[in-house]
Amino acid sequence: MTNKKPDPNYLLRLMPIGVGALGGTLLMINRLATPQLTASQTRSDALGVMIGAVLILTGLLWQQVQPVTPDAVQLVGEEGFELAPELPDQVLTELAWASNLLLTNTATRSLLVYYQGKVLLRRGILGPSAPVQPGPIVQRVLDKQKPVYLVNLKLYPGKIEFDYLPHNTQGVICQPIDKEGVLILAANAPRSYTRQDEKWIEGIADKLADTLLGYLSRKLDPGSDVKN
Repeated sequence: MTNKKPDPNYLLRLMPIGVGALGGTLLMINRLATPQLTASQTRSDALGVMIGAVLILTGLLWQQVQPVTPDAVQLVGEEGFELAPELPDQVLTELAWASNLLLTNTATRSLLVYYQGKVLLRRGILGPSAPVQPGPIVQRVLDKQKPVYLVNLKLYPGKIEFDYLPHNTQGVICQPIDKEGVLILAANAPRSYTRQDEKWIEGIADKLADTLLGYLSRKLDPGSDVKN
């Protein structure tokens, strides 16, 4: 079931039309009520008419460019927050920070971080507890180190590989985290990510890559934290 959100800017776009029409009406009343016109008043009336016409035209143009809000759905599943328990506090804090930003500032409603063959984080509306096995799409992201944005998941045959996400997910972004993992974001509306969102997601993934690579290097070199 889908529901269309009301446009919050509808009255704002009508305002220039109302102000322009009101100004033009008041000018006409003032003109009719003035027994003798002066040259300066004539010029003022002409300027007022031009301003009113511009306002009305602006309002009409704003009606034409009314944004189309994509249909959104309520993702099926329960809200949750799961973190791999073996991670150090610094990594856990970084993952919690990044996931909170994405869930509160984008159309993302569910996400997970897959790194070195393990799921480090699942947050938002959780899908089935299916094992995350990189399918062709995720594997291509890992191999080519380029993100993939499936703007309308139901139109892609490869959607079956995302069985660990809510089954009615509308859009998916797979963002590489270096060569070791991928950040998978699930949206509740098709075509809901902007280019700015994609750039922002890329920046957050790069930050996670730095944190996870730093943790990995310390894990491989136990003596790296030992002070001389």
